[in-house]
Amino acid sequence: MSKTLVLAEKPSVGRDIAKVLQCQKKGNGFLEGDKYIVTWALGHLVTLADPEAYGQQFSSWRIEDLPIMPSPLKLVVIRESNKQFQTVKQQMRRSDVSQIVIATDAGREGELVARWIIEMAHVQKPIKRLWISSVTDKAIRDGFRNLKDGKQYENLYASAAARAEADWLVGINATRALTCKHNAQLSCGRVQTPTLAIVAAREEEIRRFTPKPFFGLRAVAEQSVSLQWQDQKTKDVKTFSKERADQLLAALKQEKSAEVVDVTRTHKKTYAPQLYDLTELQRDANRMFGYSPKETLSIMQSLYEHHKAVTYPRTDSRYLSSDIVETLPDRIKAVQMKPYAPLAARILRSPIKVAKSFVDDSKVSDHHAIIPTEQAVFLGDLSDKERKIFDLIVKRFLAVLLPPFEYEQTTIQAKIGGELFLARGKTVLAQGWREAYDHDVEDEEGQDGLAEQWLPKIEKGDRLAIQSIAQTKGETKPPEPFTEASLLSAMENPAKYMANESKELIKTIGETGGLGTVATRADIIEKLFNSFLLEKRGKHIFVTAKGKQLLELVPDEMQSPTLTAQWEQKLAAIAKGSLSKRAFIEEMRTYAREVVQEIKNSDKTFRHDNLTRSKCPECGKLLLEVNGKRGKMLVCQDRECGYRKSIAKQTNARCPKCHKRLELRGEGEGQMLVCACGHREKLSTFKERREKEKGSKVSKKEVAKYLKSQEKESDEGINFALKDALSKFKFE
Repeated sequence: MSKTLVLAEKPSVGRDIAKVLQCQKKGNGFLEGDKYIVTWALGHLVTLADPEAYGQQFSSWRIEDLPIMPSPLKLVVIRESNKQFQTVKQQMRRSDVSQIVIATDAGREGELVARWIIEMAHVQKPIKRLWISSVTDKAIRDGFRNLKDGKQYENLYASAAARAEADWLVGINATRALTCKHNAQLSCGRVQTPTLAIVAAREEEIRRFTPKPFFGLRAVAEQSVSLQWQDQKTKDVKTFSKERADQLLAALKQEKSAEVVDVTRTHKKTYAPQLYDLTELQRDANRMFGYSPKETLSIMQSLYEHHKAVTYPRTDSRYLSSDIVETLPDRIKAVQMKPYAPLAARILRSPIKVAKSFVDDSKVSDHHAIIPTEQAVFLGDLSDKERKIFDLIVKRFLAVLLPPFEYEQTTIQAKIGGELFLARGKTVLAQGWREAYDHDVEDEEGQDGLAEQWLPKIEKGDRLAIQSIAQTKGETKPPEPFTEASLLSAMENPAKYMANESKELIKTIGETGGLGTVATRADIIEKLFNSFLLEKRGKHIFVTAKGKQLLELVPDEMQSPTLTAQWEQKLAAIAKGSLSKRAFIEEMRTYAREVVQEIKNSDKTFRHDNLTRSKCPECGKLLLEVNGKRGKMLVCQDRECGYRKSIAKQTNARCPKCHKRLELRGEGEGQMLVCACGHREKLSTFKERREKEKGSKVSKKEVAKYLKSQEKESDEGINFALKDALSKFKFE
């Protein structure tokens, strides 16, 4: 009897599929049943070969050997995962295996993972495709009932392979050319270099910014009503003329009342924020919890693969497809637990109203937005970080299913001595979706700069007694330096950094998701930190001296998001079958030659400005002091040596004086915790102090344990007063 081989992307997904397909016989790297054999990759098992595979001369980096243009590019098995590759290959080649089901992640990169393995195994058997967005039992069963023909995805594979080969040809050659030319560890690429340039452009914008003082007038009337002056011509609530502000204040200071000339009451609605895609979730997690994009993706993978609590994380859509609508009640039931139960129950009492704001087939490509699965999860099984991310997803999911937030906005116009003053207030009519957030939602200030306030009942024609009139002042502010959250936004929509480009290209980069993909942006930012091209100061990101020099050395075209837009345009055409992969790769070979030649002919130089007097213990060259993402390091300037040593790292320990994070310096018994405020403390002393503090405080874990034990007991004998007191206790 013939069998079907199923290839998953990771062991955890493979085991989930095997359970549904009743493959219970354990093999070494696979699971087998009567009809199916399920095996798995470990991410990529196969990759493009390094230059050394094309000749021994390429093992040494020499500028004379560039550009390296092998044809065709070879595939190699990744050494660390060779054992699993051999297992997959052996199962694929079995005589009783009649067809292969590709069950890797449903997307361009997932297609590449599987097809490269099949190509490297030299197997030619019929291919089917499993295309699912979550790995619950139901999703897997439905997916196997609707397997697609593998031939439908051959153009997607061609597009994925073209992307990988183009990145190799341009990235390897440009990086080697820069490194050899300047004898320094320099790397560039069509995504990481424009990302670096975006951060540099923001820094330059801040450097050039000149703050301008502005002025306004604020009158306080009876019942603490705050009235803001508005220019009747420009409709602005501020003026840049100090002279005019002074004249207005002098003219109005003696006025005793304000005449209400108009009261406008408007019924308004706001709708819930859109569902999460990966980038939006990474932004919120960084803004609210300080998690890096890579950390958030790792937490999401655990929630998706291990807990089966959420759908596929690497999505760029914020909408659901119409086929998901019928599963919504089951997903709501799955989150019907504390603290979401009351809201979930209320949503289930009425038919779900499907709106175009969250269900739109035209705005879902490979995967729909991130939402909970139909499988309930016990919150106690989640780590603190997993719980926080799961909470964001559940609240956003419930919010879109709730009615809009409704309120009545009141705008008062009053005249004081012929000048117009405004006040704005809000009366909530229905909380709607805000209930999902326990009303903890920041009110946005109006576009006209007028803040909302509580207003008493005021009608047109009323006269309000003026208690005081004062001049207000402020300064225009420069743009804020990038955080990881705001850099993700800039990568997703880099149109601002594509001056003088055609509208078509700007539209393309918007449609294709900007620089990188939802799956790769976190790694790109991390790579820029690890290459010491970016550094963190507090929560903000800055370009290092090395990064600034690199941008001077890299050809201008590689610094613009335009290159990625052009590539994505062509890769999309390959995926649709309207452009051949061969034509695109030939174009990339020509471009790589031009880049190498430009670097070779450049008369620019690179200079290390962070040399120390310490010598590398391995090669004897002077070490460089660099700011890594988590602290200071000493690294060897010789790229072939690769020596690294941490000399100071940021910790989560807080200074007892100013409560800022402490930096750990030194080695062994001499390790010190140091703060920017000047506080210094031996690590051993700090540990002793912490132990004493622990002994005198009840931990959060101990209180949680007590509450849990109380819930398990019967209602009789519970000390409700103590329980309520503990549940409201705030922990540091």
